[in-house]
Amino acid sequence: MAVIRGPGFVGRTSERELLDGLLARVRGGDSEVVVIRGEAGIGKTALLRYAARQASGYRVAELTGVEAEMELAFAGIHQLCGTMLDRLGGLPPPQRDALSVALGLAAGEVPDRFLVGLAVLSLLATVAEERPLLCLVEDAQWLDGASSQVVGFVARRVRAESVAMVVAVREPAAAPDFDGLPELRLEGLPQDDARSLLRGVVSGRLDSGVVDRIVGETAGNPLALLELPGRMAAAELAGGFELPATGELPAQIEHHYIRRVRELPEPTQRLMLLAAAEPVGDAPLVLRAGQRLGIETGALAPAEAAQLLHIGRSVRFRHPLVRSAVYRAAPPDSRQRAHEALAEVSDPDSDADRRAWHRALAATGPDEDVAAELERSAARAQARGGAAATAAFLDRAAALTPDPARRRERALAGAGASVQAGDFTAARRLLAIADAGPLGEFQRAQVDLLQAQLAFVSSRGTDAIALLLAAARRLETLELSIARETYVDAFSAALFGARLNGSVGIPEVADAARAAPRAPQIEPSSADLLLDALVALADDYETAVPRCREAILRLSGEKASAKERLRWLWQGCVLALEIWDDEHALALSRSGVQTARETGTLAELALALSAHTPILVFCGDLATAAATVSETASVEETTGIRSAPYGALILSAWQGRELDTTSLIEATEREANARGEGIGLAISAYARAV
Repeated sequence: MAVIRGPGFVGRTSERELLDGLLARVRGGDSEVVVIRGEAGIGKTALLRYAARQASGYRVAELTGVEAEMELAFAGIHQLCGTMLDRLGGLPPPQRDALSVALGLAAGEVPDRFLVGLAVLSLLATVAEERPLLCLVEDAQWLDGASSQVVGFVARRVRAESVAMVVAVREPAAAPDFDGLPELRLEGLPQDDARSLLRGVVSGRLDSGVVDRIVGETAGNPLALLELPGRMAAAELAGGFELPATGELPAQIEHHYIRRVRELPEPTQRLMLLAAAEPVGDAPLVLRAGQRLGIETGALAPAEAAQLLHIGRSVRFRHPLVRSAVYRAAPPDSRQRAHEALAEVSDPDSDADRRAWHRALAATGPDEDVAAELERSAARAQARGGAAATAAFLDRAAALTPDPARRRERALAGAGASVQAGDFTAARRLLAIADAGPLGEFQRAQVDLLQAQLAFVSSRGTDAIALLLAAARRLETLELSIARETYVDAFSAALFGARLNGSVGIPEVADAARAAPRAPQIEPSSADLLLDALVALADDYETAVPRCREAILRLSGEKASAKERLRWLWQGCVLALEIWDDEHALALSRSGVQTARETGTLAELALALSAHTPILVFCGDLATAAATVSETASVEETTGIRSAPYGALILSAWQGRELDTTSLIEATEREANARGEGIGLAISAYARAV
């Protein structure tokens, strides 16, 4: 599945300006109310949180309607006023007594709701005498009847008490107690804002056609825009290069849509399947494929009448889950025919990659022609930096290759791409295919290298040091440039293992790298400069500093290729920290994270984030550091990477969260000892000192 980052606030400029103006006027002594209405997920809660953040100098009281408490009279008022009860004694006696009974603080007859309303109004006004008061009411449609009436009563009567009330109502539920109050009605985000939100939360490539299709089918609903990509594979987001509907669907929703689809005429169902199988909503392509299958354009009418599908300038399902349900419910042979028709009408020049993908999904068995076409598409995807798409093409190409030797070759390439994309399960499966038959010496060395890289990127285990060192030595006589790159990887693994690995560590890696021959190229590569600097650091700090600076400047400049920057920026960041060059450390780590995000290379993203988080903390940017900690957790959940929470530990220490930090230190020390990671003990000691 795709990696989803925490969203920032995108769009809603006019809505935020309205709230800013409301808060400013209340600071000046007025009282104001606004009722925010809209469907689930449309952004009501986000605006309430925005108001709370903007309410500098305010006291904030919050109330959330709870469906399970709708039968409990005054349960909502108890939430709203619970922190103000120390002011209850200052109310007029009739109001005080009525509110006390309503809140269960005193015995008595059922209080008059008019008196309770006056009491709440007086209480809020009293509290607001010290500083302005902001009352946030969420899910007002689920307030108990008594509380709803009282909140509505108060909202209509505040005038000049310095009280602001922001009430959120989820539609289509009725909330008549708030009718007639000033309203802010939320619709879906405008297309540009919706695209920005989607691109801002997905780490990896996003095909513009897929983005437009998601924006259209979600109608700009922010929650749907955030949740839908989490059900989609990274390759699907990168261009539809994955089986549609790979994520889990709620069974009740899936059955509901399948039942509605099966009530439609058979030609309509076939047209809907074509639309579901086409990933970017290309309406002319779907209609041409329908003609190829003998489906008349009139077959669309029943689907549109049922409000399930619309085909105009683009293909739009009523809801993204309709697309998934249609595809999942179709028999395999029907899916194959749909993909075959889509492939036949796709332009082999302008849309070669999608044509290749449809041909692959239409294939009923091994087919060298299709496999070769997929391999060419993989090369194009690699040039564009799309790791997930590259891996998907090569994986499918290997599966469709009839010749065993050629299949092993493609499986080996696919395994390497899958490691970069963070799909370690696919990488291991493809390595097993490559390892199942006879291999040449270089191919065998490649298998060993990928297994060593997997051991490092997936678990940071200390066994990776010896594996990488052995792979580097083996490659010296086969491909020296790759060997030297592998020595850099071995150093990286040793930096994590530090001194807890009894047999192999930084001294052994440095000795082997120092003895390795240099490649005969005129100008050293980034990996060469990094390796020289790392070896020098193991020997003598003073002489190492100039070499570290040379490597850092190479990675910071234009000479470093995109591939070099992607792979080595985080090691350059480590060198910058070693020589106390905070400026380059921040720049390199920020660039490394951004590059890995854009290309969807999740294995590199995990390493880049691990370097970026502590640097952000050292620079005092704790808010961004917290976001990177959250993103790191998302990457690790998606990929299955097992690493200790070093970034979270450093952040927690600097946030002054003593109990949380102590707990993290204990967990980190246990895990570091179990995994042989000396860096874990060093970071734990640092956090304890902070």
